[in-house]
Amino acid sequence: MKKINNSNKTNFFKRLFIKVCRILGFEIIDQAQFRSPTLEKDLDEMLSIPGKKSITLPLGEIKIKKKINSFKIILRTCTSELIMDQNKRRLFDFDKKEYTLRTLRSLINSIKKAKSIFPNIKFELSITDTNSIDGDIYTIKEILKNSNIKSNFISVNLEEFKSKIKEGYSKAKFANMANFYNSLIIAKNENFDLFYFVEDDYIHSPQAITEMIFSYEKFYTIFDKDLILIPSDYPYLYTKDESTKIYLGEKYHWRLVSESLVTFMTSKNIVDENYANLEKMGIQWIDPWEKPLHEIYKKNPCLSPLPALAYHCANINSVFGVSPFIDHKKLWDENK
Repeated sequence: MKKINNSNKTNFFKRLFIKVCRILGFEIIDQAQFRSPTLEKDLDEMLSIPGKKSITLPLGEIKIKKKINSFKIILRTCTSELIMDQNKRRLFDFDKKEYTLRTLRSLINSIKKAKSIFPNIKFELSITDTNSIDGDIYTIKEILKNSNIKSNFISVNLEEFKSKIKEGYSKAKFANMANFYNSLIIAKNENFDLFYFVEDDYIHSPQAITEMIFSYEKFYTIFDKDLILIPSDYPYLYTKDESTKIYLGEKYHWRLVSESLVTFMTSKNIVDENYANLEKMGIQWIDPWEKPLHEIYKKNPCLSPLPALAYHCANINSVFGVSPFIDHKKLWDENK
């Protein structure tokens, strides 16, 4: 009987201690059970608390300085052009619409996972489209309708951009520039904490958006400034002998980079402060087209995940495309 009473007393004081720690905002770890009693989670689960603290073992916690309340994804689509101004085929050798639809499905799956972890964040998905055929547009709208995610579809009026974009570009390049320009205008005129600009040939992992939001909150706190995150680990960045830095995100390592393509996530503040520079990408095709983005990366950190959270479905031999060390076929098949 004494052993039972002592056990009851121990359990009582243990529960009381855990309760006090919760009230005071402290987290405790039971390394024998590989569990956090205050969080009621195993240590291999996500331990961070959205908008409040980032927890990384064994480094402890970081108090978040900037809580994310709203997140907008702008997906730029065009199902009529396989690869702009090129005759090459893409990874898996499908028609363009297949890459667009699988990108959309992968984004929706990733948004749904993020919504379950960030229930207080306002998520919205916009599709801005150029030159897709009616049947493909119908399919895209049906996918949006069945997603249970707040969304809208916008057919970009290319006539509105003829007076803004310089002459002499191919139909495909003009449409691409107009679509990005239109996305930029949306971000300028709407108030979301984060904007994610996405091209329609990036297959996302289910955890992509969750990792990006957690990591943005953490890195903003570490850097004490706005930043840019890209979802891919681009092969071409390994063709140069450049110094870099590695940071711990939520469940991924992140690498400091100085270049990217035009799929990126950043803050409303970055868009507003650099609008005139970003607008150049909608007016004139410079070499490289992403140069205005690269100029921003000199002032504000840009980070790339290791391994990739999304991969670019380019030609398999393109150094600008397929990210290394992930299961490309598995992600492709899961978003059929």
